[in-house]
Amino acid sequence: MSDLLGRVVLPVASDDDAEATARALDGHEFGSILAVHVVEKAGGAPDKAGVQQREEAAEEAFAILDSHLGDDADLDTEIRYDTDVADAIFAAAADFDASAIVITPRGGSRWIQLLTGDVALSLVTETDRPVVVLPDATRPDGGESADGSVDDAAEDTGGSESE
Repeated sequence: MSDLLGRVVLPVASDDDAEATARALDGHEFGSILAVHVVEKAGGAPDKAGVQQREEAAEEAFAILDSHLGDDADLDTEIRYDTDVADAIFAAAADFDASAIVITPRGGSRWIQLLTGDVALSLVTETDRPVVVLPDATRPDGGESADGSVDDAAEDTGGSESE
């Protein structure tokens, strides 16, 4: 194992994301892992969902990772609360003294990402530590990626542009 993967922060957004991340981790060796789920606060506006509901969803996602990684994995989990998801992940990485942040791509068209804000872009462009992007492996049954999306950028341009 390289020093790059010695202490990693692994952002997990949902149970589907945890499944995709678990598949992407297959065949890679990591040291300590901190799985982080960020409950995005609305900053004064009403939250999209109740905090308890979002915490339960985070725990379900963590359970998926834990069951996939097994008892031998050095896995810690943490729920963070912030108005900016990327900032919360950066803070978790700093507190954990992470050697890298490890992400898997999340689907959705570039248009949707533009409208909603692209956390992955912030993670790659605003960080003070390496970001490792693992490819989103297809499901064992040959289905689509975890979120069921298609790479709209490749469809729109006729090419194979990656997100």
